[in-house]
Amino acid sequence: MDEAHAAAASGAEAGTLVLSDAQVAGRGRSGKRWSSPPRGVWMTLIERPADPSALDVLSLRIGLAAARALDAFAAEPVRLKWPNDLYVDDAKLAGVLVEARWRGDRLDWVAIGLGVNMAPPPDQTGAAVLEAGTSRTDVICALLPELRAAAAMVGTLTPDEMDEYAARDLARGRKCVEPLRGRVVGIAPSGELLVELADSVAHVRSGSLVLEVSE
Repeated sequence: MDEAHAAAASGAEAGTLVLSDAQVAGRGRSGKRWSSPPRGVWMTLIERPADPSALDVLSLRIGLAAARALDAFAAEPVRLKWPNDLYVDDAKLAGVLVEARWRGDRLDWVAIGLGVNMAPPPDQTGAAVLEAGTSRTDVICALLPELRAAAAMVGTLTPDEMDEYAARDLARGRKCVEPLRGRVVGIAPSGELLVELADSVAHVRSGSLVLEVSE
């Protein structure tokens, strides 16, 4: 991500892709850091959207796009966990991080980070990986056009995207303890998590989703 931001600040064109063989200081939402071993897909795509209207749902769109591409290399259909994680069964396979940079009130660029496990990470237990023998190059080539198409879209999530997200939604119908205690009923077209409470449905814009663990 840091290399991508530096390249974008120096004028790198939209579509520029930064790849890493390994990471020693990977970062995610809320400043979380970890290491990423060799033989994984650690990539950041630079895009320069002309219309920032879709920024609120970009992470979700990227998750959908990545899931479509990764289905071909995973043992089961890839599922999504709001706001930025991809799963196979109940194990995390990949994560998305989107960072925007502005020039005054104009969106200058976005750095779209995606990390995909191809081997078990040393600091994560029970992580999902792509099927044995998968080519890193094949994965990147499958991902790139999907991610670029997602980044070019405008507006809120379309009805087709909403249907696809619902079909892949890991949390839908399950109880959660964060960001609120309730039951997940889906997402809104504008990207909020929908949590059913005792007498209402809350729209949550930010935070981490933690599902209740069954005894």
